Amino acid sequence: EAAAVAALVDRLGEDFARACELLLACEGRVVVTGMGKSGHVGNKIAATLASTGTPSFFLHPAEAIHGDIGMITARDAVIALSNSGETEELLTILPLLKRLDVPLIALTGNEASTLARYATVTLDVSVPEEACPLNLAPTASTTAALAMGDALAVAVLEARGFTEEDFARSHPGGSLGRRLLLHVEEVMRRGTELPEVGPDTPLSAGLLEMSRKGLGMTTIVDDRRRVLGIFTDGDLRRALDRQLDVHATPMREVMTVGGKVARPRMLAAEAVHMMEEHRITALPVVDDDGVLVGALNVHDLLRAGVM
Repeated sequence: EAAAVAALVDRLGEDFARACELLLACEGRVVVTGMGKSGHVGNKIAATLASTGTPSFFLHPAEAIHGDIGMITARDAVIALSNSGETEELLTILPLLKRLDVPLIALTGNEASTLARYATVTLDVSVPEEACPLNLAPTASTTAALAMGDALAVAVLEARGFTEEDFARSHPGGSLGRRLLLHVEEVMRRGTELPEVGPDTPLSAGLLEMSRKGLGMTTIVDDRRRVLGIFTDGDLRRALDRQLDVHATPMREVMTVGGKVARPRMLAAEAVHMMEEHRITALPVVDDDGVLVGALNVHDLLRAGVM
């Protein structure tokens, strides 16, 4: 099977490029069809196309000849899989596809087959032998067809400029969807959970606020709750190195001014990147006026499945 896939590399020529162009030009949906093991592979190819920006579905050829051929419209394109190129159920629908004048991309191991003759473009997925010791069960041939289908999907994905965000929209329930679609405001802490003290608050009271809220930091805010600075564990170590009096020193003297902040509509993934880049574990969240509206740390992001 590995040899079958490796042999496909030299076949990615003009026909492959033409097949990609047909898929990109398709104004409807890409209909994938095939019988038996080829049908199982076709089902996967249709799913991959659909999740990477090319609307697609699988049509069983046996169902197609009993009415489901009506699912195909003149705006669609068809990918048909058959190692022999002579699968009876598939051949039955070929004249109907011809009448609709839809582009037909054939993935077959027989370029002299009926399927290949009907096809707009034929992609050679032939293999010298199956991995099956009897050379009977579709093994290497189905693997080759699957690899070629994936190659089509990936090439078209790149040509479309399909992004991670686009992919996540097709997978909102997966970890990638959570990572790319979740906003900071959906995971941040609010209200009484927020650590905040005034600039004249003694350092000792600031430390108590840090302990109570459990974020590893506290914000320093003015009377309008605009963030003036932030105080973290790192700032505490630096204050202790200076041998400051924790009861007499105000927070304004030990806070970090101009620290990193997040915005409510920022993607949670951006907050993760900011934390990793600057080696910090917590972020205050502010609105456009710099007013404190939330806070989050790495544990909040872990619980949300973003990290």
